[in-house]
Amino acid sequence: MESNDQNSEIPSGTTKKAIDRFKNLQQKEIHIQSIFDGIISKKPAALSKGITLIESTQEEHTIKAQQLIEKCLPYANDSIRIGITGVPGVGKSTFIEALGNLLIQEGKKVAVLAIDPSSTISGGSILGDKTRMEVLVRSPKAYIRPSPSGNSLGGVAQKTRESIILCEAAGYDVIIIETVGVGQSETAVHGMVDFFLLLKLAGAGDELQGIKRGIIEMADAIVINKADGDNKNRAQEAKNQFRKALHMYPTPQSNWSPEVLSCSALQEEGITTIWDMIQKYHQLTTTNGFFNSNRATQNKFWLLQTIDNQLKNSFYNNPTIKKILSQQIEAIQQHKITPFAAANYLLKLSKTHNSS
Repeated sequence: MESNDQNSEIPSGTTKKAIDRFKNLQQKEIHIQSIFDGIISKKPAALSKGITLIESTQEEHTIKAQQLIEKCLPYANDSIRIGITGVPGVGKSTFIEALGNLLIQEGKKVAVLAIDPSSTISGGSILGDKTRMEVLVRSPKAYIRPSPSGNSLGGVAQKTRESIILCEAAGYDVIIIETVGVGQSETAVHGMVDFFLLLKLAGAGDELQGIKRGIIEMADAIVINKADGDNKNRAQEAKNQFRKALHMYPTPQSNWSPEVLSCSALQEEGITTIWDMIQKYHQLTTTNGFFNSNRATQNKFWLLQTIDNQLKNSFYNNPTIKKILSQQIEAIQQHKITPFAAANYLLKLSKTHNSS
């Protein structure tokens, strides 16, 4: 009976090839609907399938991923997005696990999108955050997704922002994004979170490295980690140094004065104070309107960024450009043409090819 209903939707006189295409389209829609239903039903397996679909670079998967995102959008945006960065070895994973465990104790659901460095051989994640968050990963209220950074700038996974939408649709109250902390990814992550936290170390030469205008200006808070044992005094000294550094910068648009705190993630000391601070920030920015205006600004940024990326991909995937590009590079190396003239020629060629 179901088969007859489906066939009745196909116009009479339709060729077999068109009928097969129509049925395949129906199957794709059912597949997307199944994943979507699982996501809003708060099933982690469906969420994983959805994020895998988003991360795929295949063209047909990209189309289906956009359909899934559009379905999830009305259920998204109801979370606090926290970006956490710091140099390797600062204890990001230990800190995130301590914070995540605290949030779960308060009845919240936590999703962690951890951007791992990629293996140059297999392309897979190297650090394996799930193995480094042994307690958090066992909680049914936690979802941890390590994603290989691939070739994206500074180690930021290309599809992280879309993954946030799916996590929110799945009912996660707090979304934590961990960067690889290699120096370039912070700007991209800052553009997709509500609160940006910089983890630092004391007594490891990290104080001077951290006093850089760009990263300090982006941070809503600086937290000195591993403030325990013999390191407590050094942590206090580091706090004083960073507080002095923050006085050099103007008050951000949020009207929030960035704070400097310390903690021991390993001993789970100071974590409650940090979460209280994040809640204060959320309350302030929600009241003064910055929270929503900041997300609107981020949406505009990612619109333009997506256009740039798609234009770039379209250009380099053009078969004609692929062929001519190598010829132009060879001509440049032989000093027959300048890089600027070659670029203009290729761009005009691409424009002509697209309009034909």
